[in-house]
Amino acid sequence: MDLADLAIFKAVAEEGGIVRAARKLHRVQSSVTSRIQQLEASVGTQLFLRSKQRLHLSSSGEVLLAYADKLLGLAAEAKNAVADGRPRGVLKLGALESTTASRLPAVFCAFHERFPDVRIELTTGTNDALVAAVTDRRLDAAFVAMAPSRPELAHSAVFKERLVLITSLAHAPVKRAADVADDSVIAFPRGCAYRRVLERWIGDKDLASVRVLELASYHAIVACVASGTGIAIVPQSVLATVQCVLVAVHSLPKALSDVSTPLIWRSGEQTSAVVALRELVRTTPTTGRSATSSIGVL
Repeated sequence: MDLADLAIFKAVAEEGGIVRAARKLHRVQSSVTSRIQQLEASVGTQLFLRSKQRLHLSSSGEVLLAYADKLLGLAAEAKNAVADGRPRGVLKLGALESTTASRLPAVFCAFHERFPDVRIELTTGTNDALVAAVTDRRLDAAFVAMAPSRPELAHSAVFKERLVLITSLAHAPVKRAADVADDSVIAFPRGCAYRRVLERWIGDKDLASVRVLELASYHAIVACVASGTGIAIVPQSVLATVQCVLVAVHSLPKALSDVSTPLIWRSGEQTSAVVALRELVRTTPTTGRSATSSIGVL
C-alpha cells in the first residue's frame, strides 16, 4: 500500500466508479482497476461492492477511506512544510453565509495578497453541517456559530457578532417574545445555530406551533421580512451588506444577542494554510457599517 494507491482508492470512492475516477485522475480505466485490485489484495479484504452500475464502499472500505484522507492530508502538509515554509495548495474552508457576506471579503483579499500559492475552496452551510464536514475531513477548517464540544476539534474565537430581531417597518415595537407571537418565523433550515437562539427566545414549544419559512439566503430572508412575510434573527453585521432594503431592527436580551464566531479545525492537524488564516484573521479588520439603535431603519 502506498500513497498513490490510496489516492486512486479515494478517487474511486468519491466518484462512485472506475470510469469517472479514471477520467478525474487522467488514467486509463484498466490501470485504475488494476491498482484497486492490488490494494484489495494487499489489505486482504474487499473494499468495494457493486450495485446498479455504481461502486459502494464496503465496511472495510469505509474504514480505509478515513485513514486514506488522513494520510493523504498529512502527506500534503509534510510536502508544504518542507518546501519553503510558505502555505500552498488548496485550503478547503467552510463558513456561515452571514460570515461569508460580512466578514470574509476583507480576509480573502488580504489572504490572497499575502499567500498567492493557496487556492481557497469555500463551502457555505449551517453550523451543524460545517462542524460535521470538518470532523469528516471534508473541510480543513470552518467559521461556525458555536464552538463544538468535541475533543477531536479545536477552535479559536475570531469575530464578535450581535444578533438582532428584524421586522417590517409596519410592525409594532418588539420588547418581548410575546410581541411576535402571531408572526411567521423566517429562518435557515434546522442545523442553524442562530435559529436555535430564536427558538430559545420564543420557546421551543411556541415555535413548534408557528409557521416557519425556511430559506437559505440572508438576502432572501431580509427581503421577505421587509415585505411583511415574517420576522427573523440575523447578525447585525449582515444588515450592512443588504442594500436598499428597509427593515426595523429590534434588540434582543444581551445573553442571547452577543455571540462569537469561532474558527474550528481538527485537533493536531493544522495545515500551514490554516495556521496562516488564523493569524491573518486575528489582525485583519473586518467590521463595517451596522445598525446601532434598538429600533432602527436601514
